[in-house]
Order: sequence, then C-alpha cells, then structure tokens
Amino acid sequence: MTNLCPARRLKVRVKLKISHERLQLVFRVAGKRYYLSTGLADTPLNRQLAERKASLIEDDIFKERFDPTLEKYKPQPSLEAVTPKIAPKAELPKTSLIELWEKYTEFQQAHLEQTTIIRDYGKIEKRIQKFPKLFLEDAIDIQSWLLKNYSAEISKRTLKQLSACLNWAIRKRLATENPFKELAQEIKTQKRSKVSRKPFTRNCVAAIISAFENDTYCSKFSPLSHFYYAPYVKFLLHTGCRPEEAIALKWKHVERDRIHFCEAFATDVRTRKGTKTHVDRYFPINEELGKILAAIRPEDCPSERLVFSGRNGKELDAANFLTRIWVPIVQKLVEAGKVKRYLPQYNCRHTFITLCLEDGISPQQVAEWCGTSVAVIERHYLGTIRPVNVPSFGLAPDPTLDDEHDE
Repeated sequence: MTNLCPARRLKVRVKLKISHERLQLVFRVAGKRYYLSTGLADTPLNRQLAERKASLIEDDIFKERFDPTLEKYKPQPSLEAVTPKIAPKAELPKTSLIELWEKYTEFQQAHLEQTTIIRDYGKIEKRIQKFPKLFLEDAIDIQSWLLKNYSAEISKRTLKQLSACLNWAIRKRLATENPFKELAQEIKTQKRSKVSRKPFTRNCVAAIISAFENDTYCSKFSPLSHFYYAPYVKFLLHTGCRPEEAIALKWKHVERDRIHFCEAFATDVRTRKGTKTHVDRYFPINEELGKILAAIRPEDCPSERLVFSGRNGKELDAANFLTRIWVPIVQKLVEAGKVKRYLPQYNCRHTFITLCLEDGISPQQVAEWCGTSVAVIERHYLGTIRPVNVPSFGLAPDPTLDDEHDE
C-alpha cells in the first residue's frame, strides 16, 4: 500500500475522460500517473457507474488502502454485463411540452389579440406548468391528470389546444407526431347551453333604471351609491354597445352629435385594445342620450378622462360590477315582480337591438350602430321580436261561390 501524508491525500482527484469512445479514469498517486479504462461506452448510466468507481478509488487513497496494481478497480464480470460491447445509438432528447407551447404562443402573438394570448394561452401555460410530467411521451398520463384535477369541459378544451400546438409543431418540423390528436375526442361533455339573447321588455328597462337612480336596493355600507352607476347602465341600454366599449370610452370620443367607438377595455387582463370587429364606428347622439352625457360631463373636462370610471378614477371592473351591483339589483327586481327574469348586463345590448327592430329600424342600420353584421341580426334577433299577427284582409264569404263549389 502507498503511504501518503494527510495533506497529500486531500489533493488526489480522480478525473473522468473519454478515450477511444470509452470512459477512462485518470489520477496521480505519489507522483505516479495512473490510467484505468472502465471498458464502458459514454452513456448517462455508464457515467454514473464510472463516477462511483472514481469515488471508490479516491476513498481508498484517502484511507491508505489504494491498490497500485489496479486489479481491485478493473471491470468485473457483473459490470461488463451491464456494458454493451458496441456503443448504443444516442437516445434522442425528449420533447418538452412547455418549450413547444412557448414557441407556439410566440408564433400566435403575431396575429392574435394580446388579450387572447394573456387570457386563453396564458391559462393553458399555467396548467402545463402544473403537469407532473412534461414530455410528449406522457400524453396519456397528462390526460388522466387533467381529468382528476379539472372538469371534463376544461380537460377537453386543454387537450384540443395541445393538439393544435402539436399540429403546428409538425408543420414547423419541431415534432414528428401528435400524441394528443385523439385524446380530446375520448372525453364526453354535456352540450353547452346557447348564449341567451333574450331582451328586457320596455317596462323592465324602466324598472331597472329606476332602481339604480333611486338607490332602491343600495346598502348603507356600499362605498358608492347605485345612483353613481345609473349613467353607465342607461348608456348601455341607449346605445347597445358592448360593456368593454363603454368602459374604454373617453371624453375625446364624445363629439357634439356622435360617439366614436374605436376602443375596448378588457378588465380581466387590464388591457386596452381595438373593438371586437377591429372596425371603428360612429353612433348618433339623440336627445335622450345627450341628456345622459351632459349630466355627467364635468366642466373643463380633459379629453383623456374616462366617461365612466370606478371610484379610483380608473376603468370600471366589469366583473366586479356584474357580481356586486347588477346581479343583486336585478334579482331583487325579479323577486319584487318588476322584472320577468334575470339577465346579465350584456343583455342590455340585446335589448337595444330588439327594441330597435320592433320599432321598425332596418337590420342594416342596427348592425351599423352596434358594430355587428346584418347576418347576425337576422339570425339571432329577428326571431325574438314580439310576435306579429297574420293580417286580416276583410274578405266576406260569397254564398254563390259556396253554391258553385257544392255543385
């Protein structure tokens, strides 16, 4: 055995090198350099085995039991059995699902709304980050995990998005197959109910406006009276605009005789964007609407000031308004028998469109005012206006005709 002083022993390190495609251990003891071939190909598993052998040698040197003949450290039959004589082909690296999704999202940013990227694609990314496994080879396990942690609807929607991502990756030659292709179809979900486009009647509209203006159901602990929100509600009912368009409106958009709708504000992601159709439009200010705006327009009003703002001066939070203000008021009106049924604030738009059609305004004009298409108006609204009776032509029966018919 080689005797070494403690100071000398501490400096000995066994290094791992590759020689002729085989792992080799190189180290120096007492001034002499040693080379030990492990006979192992360079693979992750074999590197672990070689590192264990290096640790054994370092430990023996430290404890002064090093075998200078190296017989103790040469490959044993059991070790050789693990190591193939011919180096295997290097395994292809696993494809990371999160990396593909990030690249897919980056590609989609060029032609999708920022709100869509943040709201929809962001949700999928957060779910992917929670997956216990993150590789394409784990698609079946990912499907099972989704069903255990989310509803069938969300699981199916997520798998559809992942399948779309993989189809894109195949086109970009970032993947060779789509393991999510059939997984979404295996999940059965209940049919989603159609979006209700039912309108409020004229009497219901009057009852809603009255409840807001008179603080009928306002709690004394409310930070803002319901009267504060009355102009916002009346504006929705008098213009049929989308709530996010009203929330984005600034006084610079309100001209003498018309309103310029050119922006929308998504309150859930706090982002200002263009209108839903990406087309600006103008809405005429009639006498009623003019009075609503005049009542809230301050003197020397800055053009950048919001027409409808929260108590902090920033954009109204549509979701907060819906749950804390709109829902309680309308539900209590229903309980009081003043409103027939509960409908969300978005149905103010449907109400405006329906009442316009009932008053004989053409679908073309309504579509232009509301920023939609004539096809949508005809498909969703013309069938909901009040029923029309079959006209009477005032024809009296002719007895002679009956006689001729009898013959």
